[in-house]
Amino acid sequence: MLRITVELLDEAVRLRLEGDLAGAWVHDLEDAWRAARAEFAGKASLLDLSDVSRVDDAGRYLLALIHEAGTRLCSTGLETRALLESIYRDWPGPQAGVAGLPADAPRASGLL
Repeated sequence: MLRITVELLDEAVRLRLEGDLAGAWVHDLEDAWRAARAEFAGKASLLDLSDVSRVDDAGRYLLALIHEAGTRLCSTGLETRALLESIYRDWPGPQAGVAGLPADAPRASGLL
């Protein structure tokens, strides 16, 4: 099961995920992400995977495509952070900084 919460922040829209990003839930994330970007056009988008417990290959691929489209990915979990670091390294997006990571990526706060 995957729970997706859309939160409007001052300068961005955040999609917070909880559960498994696998199987049919991957398609649900894609739909929610596209709808949020359309509804809040002009705002930056952020995908928070801090409470994701599992990501399958389809989920990883969707995260890479979402990142490549300019959405910022973040997480506080060790395994998810490692996944995101590999996506930032292997799929440098439009805002890539040093070593494929965004230049403004906070590290001490737990965000990627």
